[in-house]
Amino acid sequence: MADDAASQVEKAVTFALIAEAQPFRQFWQVAENGGRIVCVVHSMLLPVPPIYAGADGTPGLILPDSFAVTDAPEGTVEALVEAAQAVQREAGARIFLSSFVAGPDWRAAFDAKSYEPLTLYFSRSDLGDAGRPSDVRPANEADVPGIVARSAEIRSVLFGIDPFWAIHPEADARFDAWTRRSLTLPDRDMLVMVDPEGLEGYVIAQPASRLHFPPAHNITGTGVIDDFYHPDLADPNALANAGVGSMALLRAAEAAFAERGTGAAFVVCPAG
Repeated sequence: MADDAASQVEKAVTFALIAEAQPFRQFWQVAENGGRIVCVVHSMLLPVPPIYAGADGTPGLILPDSFAVTDAPEGTVEALVEAAQAVQREAGARIFLSSFVAGPDWRAAFDAKSYEPLTLYFSRSDLGDAGRPSDVRPANEADVPGIVARSAEIRSVLFGIDPFWAIHPEADARFDAWTRRSLTLPDRDMLVMVDPEGLEGYVIAQPASRLHFPPAHNITGTGVIDDFYHPDLADPNALANAGVGSMALLRAAEAAFAERGTGAAFVVCPAG
């Protein structure tokens, strides 16, 4: 938690309610009982990453700082989930997503609305104890075409798992541009594994953002691994070659975090 958590929440809510120029639309809704607020649900319209088609428009996302007090009337959470969907639908959303910490309370409400797992965040806080494997090195501009080619492979795997990840027709060019820009950013480590035949795999270890954590939380020292692929992972149902290559890339990313003083990280992984 941030030392000034209450102040950070107040700032975030105030900005959402009154700021004229906002990067995305968000909504705060509350339920009252007996003259006090007993439940809050926070949602937003989630920007579609540029490598995905987004044919169904901007999804609505219910965020994990939604909360109900223990003595809220029965059905309050379910009513707020319905209200959040209604305001998102009015804003144009046709797909509804939720993000919540594992546990039974809110999950029951989402299960009742037929939500299904799409993405999981796996976290770890003992990073870098094994050091960086010798066959993994920092990426450079010459590696970009190989990274883009491997990215196309993982996009195909993801689309096979769930059609939610429909691929944008200009995905390669867009990912190429993003990769080249990322190489210039000092807050992340872009790592590759290369053999005589070309680029085997890549991983990007970058800092967590406010899209990952609610405003009450201190995200300093927390990293995220989202862009990560090695052919060991090509079959969603089996890890090839005992995962030697993919595990080396993951260890390298953890070591990079540790070298920066990052104490915890999570990997974004399709639930399928």
